[in-house]
Amino acid sequence: MSKSVRRTTPRTRGKVEGACACGAIEIEIDLPAFWAWHDHSKATQRAQGCAYATYIGCWKSHVRIRKGAKRLASFEEPDTQAIRSFCAKCGTPLFYERARSPKMINIPRAIFAMRTGREPLYHIGLKDAAEWEYRGEKLVPLKGYPGVMWTRPARKKPQHDFAL
Repeated sequence: MSKSVRRTTPRTRGKVEGACACGAIEIEIDLPAFWAWHDHSKATQRAQGCAYATYIGCWKSHVRIRKGAKRLASFEEPDTQAIRSFCAKCGTPLFYERARSPKMINIPRAIFAMRTGREPLYHIGLKDAAEWEYRGEKLVPLKGYPGVMWTRPARKKPQHDFAL
């Protein structure tokens, strides 16, 4: 992560905390986040290991690393110079910085247990959306597997042979 993100904990009115999966890194942002969106781009699919990721965007000056700054590792995408930072211990993605927006930082929404003050209203990179991602199909419970839902295949219509 770039040096412009503060590594101290000043007093703020509204804030929310987030952490990596192992708890080695804890962050804090001022509320509300600036905006939120779903990113379907190929770069995000690979970096996050999923069909799309939901991010919040914040001013860098509103983000603090409360714990574990030394455990933060980064990767710079050669084509875009975007920097993706993650926990070196557990691999959780934590920050996504774009060269074209040097004062903003993007953070995966999922690392926060509480509300961030913005709902994701936007989708970007839809041209790269995975053909296998969930698109609102009707889901039904899978018998014998509590909590598992599935898309039941359409029933085939019977073929009638009306040859006389």
